[in-house]
Amino acid sequence: MKLKEYFARISYKGPLQPLDLKTLTAVLQHHIRSVPFENLNIHCGETIKFGLEAVYEKIVKNHRGGWCLENNLLLSWVLQTMGYDVTLLGSYVYVPQENKYDDAMNHLLLKAVIDGQAYTVDGGFGIAFQMWQPLELVSGKDQPQKPGIFRLTEDNGVWYFDKIKRQVYSSDSENKSLYFDGPEDSGCKKIYSFTLKPRTIEEFREQNTILQTAPESLFVKKSICSLQTANGFQVLIGWTLTETTYDYKDNMDLIERTTLTDEEVEKTLKERFNIRLKKKLVPINESLVPTS
Repeated sequence: MKLKEYFARISYKGPLQPLDLKTLTAVLQHHIRSVPFENLNIHCGETIKFGLEAVYEKIVKNHRGGWCLENNLLLSWVLQTMGYDVTLLGSYVYVPQENKYDDAMNHLLLKAVIDGQAYTVDGGFGIAFQMWQPLELVSGKDQPQKPGIFRLTEDNGVWYFDKIKRQVYSSDSENKSLYFDGPEDSGCKKIYSFTLKPRTIEEFREQNTILQTAPESLFVKKSICSLQTANGFQVLIGWTLTETTYDYKDNMDLIERTTLTDEEVEKTLKERFNIRLKKKLVPINESLVPTS
């Protein structure tokens, strides 16, 4: 595995020194605009493999994307190899339909320490909840970024990651949530909770299997491919392409949705996300909202 190949993959030609916040932010932003957050293997009859070498082969060599266990594991190797002080952390994603954080540790994120200041780094959440810059690990501080205002809050050793959202102009009059199918909540959006206990990637092995096989899993019910852009993000879920432009007008985000055919899905993956699949994708977008 070579850093040079990774930087070519994300089109990063900037400096690798000094090991400061500016350099880390530049690498993170190139990563999230080059490497999609996606689960397409599941819907191509393939397995999402576990471990750094498999992730490197998939993302760097085969020009694919990945989910958090892939994107953030690769980022941890990159940053550590560059010389950053990086630790793996585990989090519990908020489940709106159950109004609680998941019981299972199902999301990987990173902590980086620069000149004594700790930051959270996450290159693997996707859509509107993808941070564009590392967040200071400071409780209760609003941290404005292009996607919106992010906030970390600590309570009795547990940290909570939230986003204060803008209002939107939407082509969907119902303004449904991208992942969770019900009406999109406005105001403050809960994303995940975590502690600062250092983790190893092996602690996520079971979840790597469950998330791609459990019938109720978001990743089983929906084919997802999301990529950050210069002004927002684009995401293909099933046959629906959603394009979001942040702060489009009057402190509001513009959301535009288009329904594609099977042929247009394949073309869109190539042209919008630079992904060419080896096996045929079977798009899917099943509701997570219980029917009874």
